[in-house]
Amino acid sequence: MGRFVIKPALSGVRFDLQAANYETIASSESYSTEAACRKGIDNLIKCAALASVEDRTKENYTVRKNPKFEVYQDGAGRFRFRLRAKNGEVIAASEGYKAKASCLNGIKSVIRNAAAAEVVSRLDT
Repeated sequence: MGRFVIKPALSGVRFDLQAANYETIASSESYSTEAACRKGIDNLIKCAALASVEDRTKENYTVRKNPKFEVYQDGAGRFRFRLRAKNGEVIAASEGYKAKASCLNGIKSVIRNAAAAEVVSRLDT
């Protein structure tokens, strides 16, 4: 079972979604408070269950409606994904992957792990 880890950020609070092996699957942007961060986690759970995949690495890709996972290549040629909420805001983003298949597996891992993930706060440690 995965887990959300809430932790301090340079300008507030953020979360990481980790798989059962403690590898980070996706990370959030900074939130101003822990309560706002927890709302972001709830939003990720809801949106991940409904999201389709928009593969921006394909020529003439189909634009999907939010919520969605966007797959893209960064400047270094690595594959990444970001999850957009219904309002278009980015909820969480992945690390860079060498292979597109690994990136797509990361999306599947978010969907699989988010719904049942426990929430752990590292703010007091």
